[in-house]
Amino acid sequence: MTGFARLCDLVSVHDAFAQTAARCPDRPMLNVQPGTAEIYGIAPGEITYAAAAGEIDALSEGFAAAGYGVGMRVALLLENRPSYFLIWLALNRLGVSVVPINPDLRAAELEYLIGHAEPALILALPARAEGLRAAAATAGIAPPVIAPGDAPPSPRDGAAIAGPETGQAAEAALLYTSGTTGQPKGCVLSNTYFLYAGDWYAALGGIGRLEDGARMITPLPVFHMNAMACSFMAMIAVGGCLTVLDRFHPSSWWDDVRAARATCLHYLGVMPSMLMGAAESPADRAHAVRFGFGAGVDPKLQAGFEARFGFELVEAWAMTETGSGAAISAHTADRLVGAACFGRAPPQVETRLIDDAGHQADQGELLVRRAGPDPRFGFFTRYFKNPQATDEAWEGGWFHTGDIVRRDADGNLFFVDRKKNVIRRSGENIAAVEVESVLMRHPSVRAAGVAPVPDAIRGDEVFACLVADPGLDAQVLADWALTQMAYYKIPGYVAFVDALPLTATQKIQRGALKTLAAKLFAEGRAIDLRDRKRRQVA
Repeated sequence: MTGFARLCDLVSVHDAFAQTAARCPDRPMLNVQPGTAEIYGIAPGEITYAAAAGEIDALSEGFAAAGYGVGMRVALLLENRPSYFLIWLALNRLGVSVVPINPDLRAAELEYLIGHAEPALILALPARAEGLRAAAATAGIAPPVIAPGDAPPSPRDGAAIAGPETGQAAEAALLYTSGTTGQPKGCVLSNTYFLYAGDWYAALGGIGRLEDGARMITPLPVFHMNAMACSFMAMIAVGGCLTVLDRFHPSSWWDDVRAARATCLHYLGVMPSMLMGAAESPADRAHAVRFGFGAGVDPKLQAGFEARFGFELVEAWAMTETGSGAAISAHTADRLVGAACFGRAPPQVETRLIDDAGHQADQGELLVRRAGPDPRFGFFTRYFKNPQATDEAWEGGWFHTGDIVRRDADGNLFFVDRKKNVIRRSGENIAAVEVESVLMRHPSVRAAGVAPVPDAIRGDEVFACLVADPGLDAQVLADWALTQMAYYKIPGYVAFVDALPLTATQKIQRGALKTLAAKLFAEGRAIDLRDRKRRQVA
């Protein structure tokens, strides 16, 4: 890297923060916009590295005095509050891993996550405490549940359950991704995973070049890999300031960008589409943004968006499992605008495309690994409690992404489809089997099959084909589903059918189900439930 200290020369995420805090203590580290502050009931304004260091030290000392240490996990449900990062750093200093909880998760999902992750403590917003305690009790585990600012109680008995790795390799976080054949998988992420993410971004260059003291704004959730590993660690690497909004608000987005003095921003494909739908304004270019970084922009809109708003979009590819160890991005001047191209694999990343027979192809499933002696450098460590899934993902020494990709003669890569049974809605990966499993808990549902149908704004929408008892009301089913799973997972459309397409072994024929869903959708034979898909307030 040029001009920045390498984070991978350090041991932990906290060490990386401490190094930057010592180098530029008076620089702002986090910025809270007034609108976000009002929604969350917190103070607006900037938090310097020095002020953050003081708060992190105090938090860390409190956790240490209560008995928290190496091998333990603390689950965090804090939405996009800046305290999320401060608490993470305080715990990381002690060798404690964090388990981010998506605040949209509901009863069935919380029961699984808590029972699977086995946290020593849950730190959450007061309004969610009762539900979390109930979910933990149902899961058969009893971690204390406290609010930010509460003195931490002693951890539950037998709480040190993380892996044996130490130093850089030690677990820093456990992030959950949508499982394609069952429940979500817990990705064990090491300090190396996060440290390298900062190094990768700081060294990216080209259109995505970060300057010393950059200012980034993101509306993406901090409990996902993008904001936690890319956005936050990139700002740590360059001594920059991160503005995290509570979520994406199209009407106030550019006001927030200007007020934050952002020099770069992160996006999902739904955002450019919404912003292009607004009336043009003389203020469209009244900002300091040099580039945007994200994925999924509508190819038809990309050139027009860049021309209208005056900066370029860097389309990129990565997964929670790959981290930045196999990140690929279209950040060079010869990128292909408006072609759904996410760049060419850099020298440090090896790629293969294979067809269904496992043969090399110009279009097929993308397989990736790190070049050199450690093919898993920068990747996740393992799937927690699931060695079989880890081995399957790394079959043959390559990580199998489940993404169908095309490569042209120049090595440019283009996203085509998903091999995995995953629905991608507004940046959230939704496992069809998980939604089916929850729907099947309803006493009037006899069989459920879930598939994606296209949505002009959100990419995919959830379509459920149901075999159900007579008289089941789709609206009532949707309201029930909202108590069991995150709002974005419930069906946007429901069609009642006599039977699902099944194999001889009574498994759903996924291709036939997708065709059936498309047919019912096109013929207008589905009940539209999209207006029920609203965030639930505790």
